[in-house]
Amino acid sequence: MIRKVVMGTHVPAKLWVEEVETSCMEQIVALASLPYVYRHVAVMPDAHTGKGMPIGGVLATKGVVVPNAVGVDIGCGMCAMKTNLKASELSRENLIKVISHIRETIPLGFNHQSSAVDESFLPEGDWSKLPYLRVRKTQLQHEIGTLGGGNHFIEIQRDTSNDDVWLMLHSGSRHIGLSVAHYYNNRAEFWCGKWYSDILPNLAFLPIETPEAKDYFNEMNYCVRFAYANRRMMMENIKRGFADVRPDVEFDEMINIAHNYAAWEKHFGQSVIVHRKGATSAKAGETGIIPGSMGTKSYIVEGLGNPESFMSCSHGAGRRLSRKEAMRTLSLEEECRKMDLKGIIHGLRKGGLDEAPGAYKDIDEVMENEKDLIRPIVELVPLAVVKGD
Repeated sequence: MIRKVVMGTHVPAKLWVEEVETSCMEQIVALASLPYVYRHVAVMPDAHTGKGMPIGGVLATKGVVVPNAVGVDIGCGMCAMKTNLKASELSRENLIKVISHIRETIPLGFNHQSSAVDESFLPEGDWSKLPYLRVRKTQLQHEIGTLGGGNHFIEIQRDTSNDDVWLMLHSGSRHIGLSVAHYYNNRAEFWCGKWYSDILPNLAFLPIETPEAKDYFNEMNYCVRFAYANRRMMMENIKRGFADVRPDVEFDEMINIAHNYAAWEKHFGQSVIVHRKGATSAKAGETGIIPGSMGTKSYIVEGLGNPESFMSCSHGAGRRLSRKEAMRTLSLEEECRKMDLKGIIHGLRKGGLDEAPGAYKDIDEVMENEKDLIRPIVELVPLAVVKGD
């Protein structure tokens, strides 16, 4: 439910959360003061400070696209897949073998493929319309099928209602998406300067009729498809690891969603560009994924199509502590103890405290705040977790 409404100088912002940090609220008010924002700004219950725009924000615009309202990990998202296995059928040794296979076959953190993957694994695209990416195809071939670091993860999970085993993966477009985001934000800042536009920090825009905006849309959409192909390739590797342990394993169709992108959509009778930065589409009947932290529940959900959120919902639990604050204040022993008590196989180390469960908001509270946006259909708890190193 909408918990708070704050006013910018142009439109209101509607928040599905009671409190956010001061820096996040300042960004929300700034967004609601932009002249090109449409109707209102929607802020999801997992919102926290981002670059220019809060993560967990939804911004609809008329006539312009804003690269930093999509973010630097273009196409970042989730995929999930149900198996025919029951958690009670998998021993701890089975799980460790699958985790070992994942670590052996999927490059983590800053690691890339040691040799270029065949070009056929890349999404199809009209390379003549991808001026930045077409000269970086080899980089794409080295980055596909890799997890990345930060909050990206692979989990083996259990359905709390029937003991079904699920696989879940969170990853994006790797460094190539970051470089596309930086390139077009720099172009936007350059042209806004040429036009003497009064822009807010990190919120430079491109008018949609300009060649630069058209190029950004083409390359952003390719990054979204690349991020999906990246997740699909990793999931195939995970499936092979399960097949080695349980040859009788079967897999349902993969669920896939993105939460960093912009798209033309129709809302309140108008065609607008909806930017989702750490927010997930939640159209009526649409299947989505809302993960918790590495030690807490995740959910498969069904969208309710609430027009007030531009048919969107949260993309996860959302950060409670900044990375620096988490590293400074959280106890490694306590964070490990909480997961060990639940029997979760994990590899949390001191250097990963910024991704520990205590760094994130309470997923139950997040879900409660958006019960008018989605309906939970599967509740999942982690059995084993692999994080990007």
